[in-house]
Amino acid sequence: MILKSSPVKFPVGSQSLTQWFLCLTALLIAISAHAQTARIEIHALRSTTLTDEQFLNGVKKGQPVTIAGELRLPRPWTDRMPVVVILHGSGGVPPRTDRWAQEFLSMGIATFVLDSFTGRGISGTSADQDQLGRLAMIVDAYRALELLALHPRLDPERIALIGFSRGGQAALYASVRRFQKMHGPQRLEFTAYIPFYAACNTRFREDENVTDKPIRIHHGSADDYVPVAPCRSYVARLKAAGKDVALTEYPGAHHAFDDPALEEPVRAERSQSTRNCALHEDASGRVVNSKTGQRFDHKDACVQLGPMLAYNAEAHAAAVKAVKELLNATFRLR
Repeated sequence: MILKSSPVKFPVGSQSLTQWFLCLTALLIAISAHAQTARIEIHALRSTTLTDEQFLNGVKKGQPVTIAGELRLPRPWTDRMPVVVILHGSGGVPPRTDRWAQEFLSMGIATFVLDSFTGRGISGTSADQDQLGRLAMIVDAYRALELLALHPRLDPERIALIGFSRGGQAALYASVRRFQKMHGPQRLEFTAYIPFYAACNTRFREDENVTDKPIRIHHGSADDYVPVAPCRSYVARLKAAGKDVALTEYPGAHHAFDDPALEEPVRAERSQSTRNCALHEDASGRVVNSKTGQRFDHKDACVQLGPMLAYNAEAHAAAVKAVKELLNATFRLR
């Protein structure tokens, strides 16, 4: 953050002085929030836009694209810092991402906020999810992992992945060994996978063969955009396979429960939800509607509109605490 100095005029009168004091306090709070950031870097990275079918069939040469991410390095300025890669949802990078970044920076953890939309000419996919394959952001996450592993200030053995909604789905399935083998970097892997309100209603081939790294899923029990029930089933399968996975449900919490801008609940009238869809990958690497057996797209009858978005302060605080505890342990922080 760059602050520009300007002449300060002291107001006259007790009421004006109080207003001035409140403005000064707000400014000091803003400065304090960013004081833990030592450096901000903007990095361009090459990725590939793949359809879900291309992704699932191991195609590597899709439509090339240049996307970007914002790297923040925390104070104190040290070598080999851990870093968290942050994946956004269907609306693009929201303001609440900054709140999460500040939580991590306060722990001495760098953050890399990846923008998967702007470089592709997409402003948002909420009302038209077919603009971008659901699995495309996994490729972006792998390319970010490669980029950050080469940074002289970052520790390639301590890079975690967190994602929200569409980005949460990418963070969850980036853990699948088959996908890592087809699209991920060699001899590199994320240290932890932290999906928030991710869609789990697609069953992929070999999706029980995931990493041995921790997978921690966070979901609201009242989510009618991306219901939690399919995640319960998936987590049960992963646990049966002996994987390090846990699902934390927050009672009464809706989609985007960590967004303070949603203190007044919002009905997203045009947003597409697959809450009534059961999907799976067939033998040819297509995502199909399990009911019809046909290739799925968001014109299918099972797709619904108008999910609820709402903030839940209690769930938000509990989720922040849980994520920070995981990172403390996983990154071996002092």
